[in-house]
Amino acid sequence: MKISSKQMLRILYAIAWVIFIGLCIKAGGFIFNTFFTLCINPEGANHFWNNMDLSQLYLSGKSYFIQFTVLISVVTVLQALLFYWIVKILHDKKLNLDRPFNSEVCKFIFRLSYISLAIGLVQLFGGMLLIAQLQSVHLSLPQSSQVSLREHEIWLFMGIILFVIAQIFKRGIELQDENELTV
Repeated sequence: MKISSKQMLRILYAIAWVIFIGLCIKAGGFIFNTFFTLCINPEGANHFWNNMDLSQLYLSGKSYFIQFTVLISVVTVLQALLFYWIVKILHDKKLNLDRPFNSEVCKFIFRLSYISLAIGLVQLFGGMLLIAQLQSVHLSLPQSSQVSLREHEIWLFMGIILFVIAQIFKRGIELQDENELTV
């Protein structure tokens, strides 16, 4: 049995919704736990989101704790935004499979490339600055959080690939418009 393009788009739409909701929960969890730890109960740093122990950061200075949680929150919010745009274009049915080279799809791909590049750059520079600051006072991040800061290469690579694809779509639109004018 062969899956049609329309069926595949419906499956991808459902998967995008699940990922979007998961990323919103993750971002909300980080933001909530940050405020909870700072304002209500400092013990929250011991069992932070996903059982991450950030007590070392909190005890060595709230500024390190805030920098780390803001950095992770910004990255997660940007990731949720990326999937929001995917859900939105699939929900609004702006993917016309009969005429795939259109300005909406081109804008969509450019938008995804910019968000992917932003995620990679925030992780790269924010992570480098934070890790350098922590090393200067002989602290380190928990192992699980180091992994999430070192994903910048993947996001930068994806952003560049999406940017190239967006340029190809842009050229495809130009050729399609020229072809329509000659007919």
